[in-house]
Amino acid sequence: MTARIDLNSDLGEGYGAWTMGDDEAMLGIVSSANVACGFHAGDPKSILATLREAAARGVAIGAHVSYPDRVGFGRRPMDVTAADLTADVIYQIGALQGLCRAAGTRVSYVKPHGALYNTIAADARQGAAVIEAIREIDPALILMGLAGAPILTQASEAGLATVAEAFGDRAYTPQGTLVSRREPGAVLHDPEAVARRMLRLATEGTIEAIDGSSLKLHADSICVHGDSAGAVAMASGIRDILVENGVEIRSFTERRA
Repeated sequence: MTARIDLNSDLGEGYGAWTMGDDEAMLGIVSSANVACGFHAGDPKSILATLREAAARGVAIGAHVSYPDRVGFGRRPMDVTAADLTADVIYQIGALQGLCRAAGTRVSYVKPHGALYNTIAADARQGAAVIEAIREIDPALILMGLAGAPILTQASEAGLATVAEAFGDRAYTPQGTLVSRREPGAVLHDPEAVARRMLRLATEGTIEAIDGSSLKLHADSICVHGDSAGAVAMASGIRDILVENGVEIRSFTERRA
């Protein structure tokens, strides 16, 4: 049986005159795009351009929802009420749904960004607020979350479909969590090493933790951050080595259609 995995990237993160990453190049590599919704990055015009390019290439779209934190790029934890967080997530998904309709595509899944992603991985209260937002606006949307994290079980028990995600360019603790960006070695920069690492993950379900130990990890999707240095080369290297070794790159949304 042919191994399959999704390859995704965080896109639509430019703002006005400021460009973040190379969306056009990444959309020629990935099968799914997590598109900013304006709370941590992205302006309507640039988001729409990214969505149109994604639609033209048949790339699946996810709402990359965030805390309201443009200055901190959504990477600062926030202690928000459940009601505020639910409303914020509904607002962001709704905005992206409107832009998707104009671009001839649709939102298929939701992937929280940055600090929100890391917080809800284990914080049941904020996790429940995000889950409630998805259930209220469109319960058919899939929630993408950190592979092995409690949020995936929490969402499944609430009736949502889920997708487990691993990160190509991030280091892991032996417990299966991401090493904090404040720690040395948290972000990986060697495209060849990352590619070999992701091949092992896709074919063996194993990844090396930062201490050198082996970590069993089931993942349906691999992420390469669009704002990382050398992101395009890294994503391309991952795709090439997977395809060369018989792994099919395909969005998880196609498998569920």
